Amino acid sequence: MALRVALLLVWIALTLTASVTAWRISARDGLARVEAQGVSDLRLASDRVVGSLLQFREVAVLAAGHPEVVALARKYRHKDAGTNTRRDAKVSLTLQRLADHAGARDIRLIGTDGTVLAGPPDGPQKVAITRALARAEQGATGFDHRIDPANGQRIFTFATPVFAPQGGVIGIVQLRLNARNVEAEGRGNPVPVWFTDADGVSFLTNRTDLVLLAPQGVTPDPAHYPPGSTTPYEPFTRRELLGRVLVSGEGSLRGPGLEISRHLPVIEMTGHALAVTGSVTRAARLAALSTAAGFLAVGAVLFALWERRRALAEANAALEARVTERTAELRDTNAELHRTQAELVQAGKLSALGQMSAGISHELNQPLMAISSYAENAELLLERGRAQEAGASLTRIAEMAHRMGRIIRNLRAFARQESAPATPVELAAVVDRALEMLETRIERAGVRLIWQRPETAAVVLGGEVRLSQVVLNLLSNALDAMEGRPDPQIEIVIRPADTLICLSITDSGPGIADPSRIFDPFYSTKEVGTAEGIGLGLSISYGLIQGFGGSLRGENLPEGRGARFTIELRAAPDGEDSA
Repeated sequence: MALRVALLLVWIALTLTASVTAWRISARDGLARVEAQGVSDLRLASDRVVGSLLQFREVAVLAAGHPEVVALARKYRHKDAGTNTRRDAKVSLTLQRLADHAGARDIRLIGTDGTVLAGPPDGPQKVAITRALARAEQGATGFDHRIDPANGQRIFTFATPVFAPQGGVIGIVQLRLNARNVEAEGRGNPVPVWFTDADGVSFLTNRTDLVLLAPQGVTPDPAHYPPGSTTPYEPFTRRELLGRVLVSGEGSLRGPGLEISRHLPVIEMTGHALAVTGSVTRAARLAALSTAAGFLAVGAVLFALWERRRALAEANAALEARVTERTAELRDTNAELHRTQAELVQAGKLSALGQMSAGISHELNQPLMAISSYAENAELLLERGRAQEAGASLTRIAEMAHRMGRIIRNLRAFARQESAPATPVELAAVVDRALEMLETRIERAGVRLIWQRPETAAVVLGGEVRLSQVVLNLLSNALDAMEGRPDPQIEIVIRPADTLICLSITDSGPGIADPSRIFDPFYSTKEVGTAEGIGLGLSISYGLIQGFGGSLRGENLPEGRGARFTIELRAAPDGEDSA
């Protein structure tokens, strides 16, 4: 009992440790991923804003170099002081066309004293020299932003100097741009992005509730922001998570999230983005709960298995004793089965030899009688001095002796035991030997044999003796099936099929009564008690072919035209010849 409690406490501790680790790993990876995405989003938004503003600056520079603008600035420069100056309509139209084409609010040509020489007709006659205009008077491009007190719009201003051909600033081109035109492209961004100036006011943003927010307690420059134009907001609340600071605010900045900043000196602002991390904390909690649930489930399974193992320990001991006893019995039975199988195979051979005995006697008796007759003839011919004719008789005697030797050699090879593994065997030679042993029976039965050896060697993997037994058995069954039928015929075909070689033996007998049972042991359609077999031939043949890694099947031909048995054997690899 104490061991169980100790193991339970250890497992609970492991579960808590694994859950906390899973939470930390998931949160750390999630925060890093969110931060990288926020940095990427802020970079894209910043590049878009800076690029858009720089395009308008180039428009201002282009307008400052326009010949009509330069000519008007020179003309005003050489006028007497105090001369009444009217706004040039032609140059004003040119500047308005440039503004409309670029998407700017307006473009004005201003003298170095602040007098408006060309621009919108409803504009002031003279403007105050702002920081941007003062910078342009010094020969550089000025940039400024402010709230238009007339309508409360946020305005960007570019001031570009107009140079005389001989050098020197003779005027200023002022381009004014509505900030909403710059914000338009970023309003679909799911990440809140805002750009603050030196006073901390969010002058540009992709969220309407973040426009013109000023930090609590900060008074923006009244030259840029008229009183009441900005809205103060509370600073972020901050908390630390895995070495990172998460901030939360109100509205679009409610978070929690990672505040990402990027200084943009080109436009004199700082870009900000809030990468929201709510999904990260949810995923971390889910990872921790999943880990805890997994550990608890595994612990429950292990506890159940441990309890079951205890219950099965005694049963296993008894079972092992019984298994040992049964293994010994099965080993003896298996050995007996192997011996029985070998005896059945050999019995099948001897049965086939018994069926061929009459034909074999005839095959051996005929050459013996012929040898005796030719020997007597040769003796008489030699006595009469007819040596040439006696030599012919002796040649015939040698041919008969060779034939008898070939028959005896085939029978001896067929009768011997063979247990070697599959080796390359020339299939056509096996068929020839089987036909030679059945030659007398085939001739006596008047069977028409259709057999054409293949042009190329058909070498298969098998055993020569066992394969001869199968072919001999199939041919003998075909002869038995056609006994007493008119025009008996056997067709033997060897053909390749991919990596296999097929041997088919077709007879013109009555066909197979029950094709599904032909390979069952002791199944036979022959009369019980006859000397023609006990139904083991096809069963033994089927087992032998399977032992070679091949297959044996039997089928009936259409319209009762006979039966066909097909042997499929693996072709020997290239380079291996038959033994």
